[in-house]
Amino acid sequence: MEKAQIARFQDILSKKREELRRGLTKGEEHDAHDFGRDEGDRANFSQSKEMAFLQKAQERGMLTLVEGALARIENGTFGDCLSCGQEISIKRLNAVPWTRYCITCQELISEQR
Repeated sequence: MEKAQIARFQDILSKKREELRRGLTKGEEHDAHDFGRDEGDRANFSQSKEMAFLQKAQERGMLTLVEGALARIENGTFGDCLSCGQEISIKRLNAVPWTRYCITCQELISEQR
């Protein structure tokens, strides 16, 4: 892969990392709300809090993937499949720059789940 392409991916991934970090450091507005007076209010509060927790968990997982991709750029292995070692297609990297696997290996992994 060319240096210009790697630099572009590094820029994209760095921006995504900062976006995710900002999202994770935002205050938990759900903690400031009162439970409410009736059962419906409490159920809505509980559901809202659970949804926020799940979203934060997804953001933390995405942050881990993005940081892994940035680490692979630093050590010179970005764009190589972690499973088979083959080069990941540029189309796939453009779509999912934090991907760890080529499409073939990803399909095999998905089938096993």
